[in-house]
Formats: sequence, C-alpha cells, structure tokens
Amino acid sequence: MADCHSQAHRRGGRLILLELLVLLVLVLAPFVVSHYFTILLTRFLILALLALSFDLVWGYAGIMSFGQSLFFGAAAYAVAMAVKLTGSAPLIAVFPATLAIGAALALIIAILLFGRRIGASSAMLAALGTLTATYIAERIVRTTNVLGGQNGLSVPSAPSLGSFSIDLGVPFYVLALLTLLATYLICRFLVRSQLGLVLAGLRTDERRIAFLGYDVVVLRVITFTFAGAIGGLSGGLYALHEGFIAPNVIGVTLATQAVLYGLFGGIGTLIGPVIGVILIEGLSYKLADQFPYLWPILLGILLLLLVIFRPSGLVGLLVSDRERIGRFGTSRRASGQSS
Repeated sequence: MADCHSQAHRRGGRLILLELLVLLVLVLAPFVVSHYFTILLTRFLILALLALSFDLVWGYAGIMSFGQSLFFGAAAYAVAMAVKLTGSAPLIAVFPATLAIGAALALIIAILLFGRRIGASSAMLAALGTLTATYIAERIVRTTNVLGGQNGLSVPSAPSLGSFSIDLGVPFYVLALLTLLATYLICRFLVRSQLGLVLAGLRTDERRIAFLGYDVVVLRVITFTFAGAIGGLSGGLYALHEGFIAPNVIGVTLATQAVLYGLFGGIGTLIGPVIGVILIEGLSYKLADQFPYLWPILLGILLLLLVIFRPSGLVGLLVSDRERIGRFGTSRRASGQSS
C-alpha cells in the first residue's frame, strides 16, 4: 500500500511540475522573444482559454461539444459591434459582458439539448446539436450585412483599464497571461474538488451517478454553462487582440481546432489543451513558413499518428489516468492502511 501511495504521489508531482514549467516558460517568454513573437504568443494564450473550455465539457463531463466556437464567436462579434458603436473597449465592461454572453448562450443550448436524457443517445445529441448550432450561426453571420457578412468586422480600439491603454505586445501579453492563469486556477480548483470527482464519474458511467442520487442534467448544464462563459471571454479578448474578426471564428473550423488542441495535448488534464494550443499553433506557423502548400497535410499526419498511438495525448506520457481525476479519499485510505 505504501508503494502505491508513493507512486500516486510521484505522478501528482509530475503534473504539478509540468504546470509550473509551462508557467515559467510563459512568464519568461516576452523577455527572450521579439515583439512580433510576443504578439503571436498572446494569440496562443487567448486560444488556450478556448481549449480549456472544451476540456471542461469533454475531458471532465464527457460532453462532446462542437459549440465552443459558437460562444467564442458570439462574444467576439458582440465586442466588435460594441467597439464600433462606442469607440472604446473598457475591460471593466468587456470581461463581464463576454462572460455573460458565453454563459447565457451555453445555458440556452444546454437546456434545449440535454433535457432529461441520459445514456449514449444524449452524448450523440450533444455532439450533433452543438455542431448544427455552430454551422447555422456561421451561415447567419456570413449572410448578415450588419455583421460584416463575408468581409467580417474590424475592431479599431484597443482595450483599456481606466486611463491605461493596453496595446499589442507585452501589455496585452500580460493581460492574456493573467486571465489564463486566473481561469486555469479556478478550473483546477473545481475539477480537484468533490465536483471534479462527480464529473469524472459522469464521464465514465452517468447512469451510476444518477443512481447515486446526483442530478445528471443539472451537472451537465452547470458545467456546459461555465465552459461557455470561458469560451465567451476568450472570444472577446481575441477580437480586441486581433483587431478583426471573420465568420470562421464562430464556425465549424474553429470548433474542430478546439477538439484537436485537446486531443494533441491530452484531455482531462487542463494543462494538456494549453500545451496543445501552443504546439499546434506553433507548428502551424513554422510549417506554413517552410512548406506553404504541404503544411496542413503534414500537421494532419502528425495529429493522426498521435491519436492512434497515444490517445491520451502528450501529457499522457507523464500523467496517469488516476492523476487526471485526482487522489481524493482513496489515497488517504491507502496512506492510513500503510501506516
């Protein structure tokens, strides 16, 4: 028993060390890369928020969602329209507005999709329903002139905090990093709490969770809504950072990218999708520069090989399935028995 507890503890240490290593790299990055790459890394951090939102619904709650880009894009377009009308983007308004937009939209979709259904059919319904909603939203945006249609919308104003303007480069990078760090810590607290254990059970056997007295529908709706809020926050920051948004930010392409981020890095770990964003986007940039015509094929082959031979993603090389869920009471009992 003592050996089992020691192994679990070491695995837990590996995950923490990996998280600290990623944080250290991200903190030091602006000091060692150029202004251009700082801007590029800022984009990665914003997309990492989107990847986190997907990991919550699929990696922990077992909901295959293609709707994260819907919440992302809706908030992005809302911010673009607001900036166009007011000429300013105060963060004190942007943050709560984007969180509310993402959460409200996710709540509506969750109520419509999940109902009282449990079992395999509900998982299929969630995947098809969110995919359909995302596709419809993209078509609507592309044919609506007030939203820019095919041409998209420009976002001419930088975000501000009081009288301080947050420009591209280090200021926006710090904003994105702090936002990602705060969101990550909140998500980590939730998934390592008793709620996280229930969500792990929901992912593996929702009928048993229902038998134990938990309301499966309520758990799904809460998780889906919270993840939608994170997706909305990501979209709002993306619009302000990029200065322009196109219909693809609300469509199936970005929704699929969120899935790939999770698969590549490792779902159910939180840190995995963050790593997935950085590596996939970094590889895309590098391959597109050296192989302008072949890079999508090369990246696709790499992702396919990883999914086939390492389904748990890159983080799965270091982190066990047990550590994805956490030790909770089991390790304490093992510790007590070993003593």
